[in-house]
Amino acid sequence: MEKISEKEVERIEKLAGLSFSEADKKAFIPQLNSILTYIDKLNQLDTSDIQPTNHAVSINNVFRKDLLTDSLDRKLSLKNSPDQDSQYFRVPRIIE
Repeated sequence: MEKISEKEVERIEKLAGLSFSEADKKAFIPQLNSILTYIDKLNQLDTSDIQPTNHAVSINNVFRKDLLTDSLDRKLSLKNSPDQDSQYFRVPRIIE
């Protein structure tokens, strides 16, 4: 049972702003139909007891306390700079 026709592939092509060759259009038809057949199989499953998820893997954010610490010493941070002024990094000009 084919759900996707060449006409529908052409509509998808137009909506997506793409350009497919005739060979690609013909190749997409069985691929898209295969995907829709698999989705039909999934729709047959009873998912009434399953909670909706927004991510496949349970993730917890790890937050740290925002503590005040000493910053890097200026001389130490400028130590390996290829070009510097006494207090600043010097970089090439990018806007003329």
